[in-house]
Amino acid sequence: HCTSDIRVGIFAGRSALSNRIALKIRKEEMPLGVCTSSGTVGHSLSFGKADAVCVKARTACLADAVATALGNRVKNQRDIHNALEAGMKIRNVTGILIIAKDQFGAMGDVEIIDWS
Repeated sequence: HCTSDIRVGIFAGRSALSNRIALKIRKEEMPLGVCTSSGTVGHSLSFGKADAVCVKARTACLADAVATALGNRVKNQRDIHNALEAGMKIRNVTGILIIAKDQFGAMGDVEIIDWS
């Protein structure tokens, strides 16, 4: 819960977009959960190859579960759009950003801003 607007930077491993973009989260969206999952960064087991799947949802546990599930669906850049569509069908998911290599897609209430 935040009382002012915040920026959430996106670390996407070796992707050219890593640490270059962020999500702007408006205080009016609160309370809100934001979670990111990756198939290329970190030690967790993932069945996908997305560099970052960032999900905004009404709760953090929902955002975490959906980020993991969508991350498992993204095997290559061509999977971004279908994963976005599937995620936005889930009730209480408000926005999604997916990065795979040098491409990204976003859907829902997502405001992408420069991280620098």
